[in-house]
Amino acid sequence: MKDRPDAAKEAAIHTRGVRKTFAAVGGDERCVALADVDLDVSQSEVVVVIGPSGSGKSTLLRTLNGLERVDSGTIRVAGRAVTDRRTDLPSLRADVGMVFQHFNLFLHKTALENVALPQRIVRGRSRREAEEIAMSFLKRVGVEDRRHHYPSQLSGGQQQRVAIARALAMHPQVMLFDEATSALDPEMVGGILDLMRELASEGMTMAVVTHEMGFARDVADRVIFMDAGAIVEQGAPETLFDNAQNARTRQFLSQIH
Repeated sequence: MKDRPDAAKEAAIHTRGVRKTFAAVGGDERCVALADVDLDVSQSEVVVVIGPSGSGKSTLLRTLNGLERVDSGTIRVAGRAVTDRRTDLPSLRADVGMVFQHFNLFLHKTALENVALPQRIVRGRSRREAEEIAMSFLKRVGVEDRRHHYPSQLSGGQQQRVAIARALAMHPQVMLFDEATSALDPEMVGGILDLMRELASEGMTMAVVTHEMGFARDVADRVIFMDAGAIVEQGAPETLFDNAQNARTRQFLSQIH
């Protein structure tokens, strides 16, 4: 594991009192997805968020780059006020890369085009520059030989590598990973986790939602356990996994080990 981040650095991710609700199916009540969440992530810190389905993990990640608007609270990521309605969200998302469970590639674009097009639209790069940068990142993630293939011609692992290359090509300050391996065949998972480990070792600020507890233990600087839209407990991996203080945390961990 890399050295622990310096807590004195300005937070790369800062949330205070973040609340998010959704309309309940078949009723007037609202379901609470996030219940007044406070979170700080330092620059170069790797934070892994774990918890049961429906605990608010993915919703929290999606609020960090404005994919989900919050009901109340404040969010700052990479120096941007995410909760300010005047914030340019496409520009923000270039600085806050996100990798999704189901890849979210453009199905009618090749791997090369998927990585180059966002650079041209958001960063204003020329086609030549964008494609050169795209090729460098496709090579880095090991799929440069698939640059002219469409998503339907790629395996799940290859599609996720393209998605990671697309995010990295924007030169983000923060990376968000929302269950990036959960839709992959088991033999594809290790390669994606290795890429994420490499990014962590290089000092990328990362917030990761995952069910891969081995990855969390090995790579995270801090592990957060969420339940019912709230942060229940957090700490260093060895502390949370081996000596959790909250009964709900211990119950969850006992069911997945």
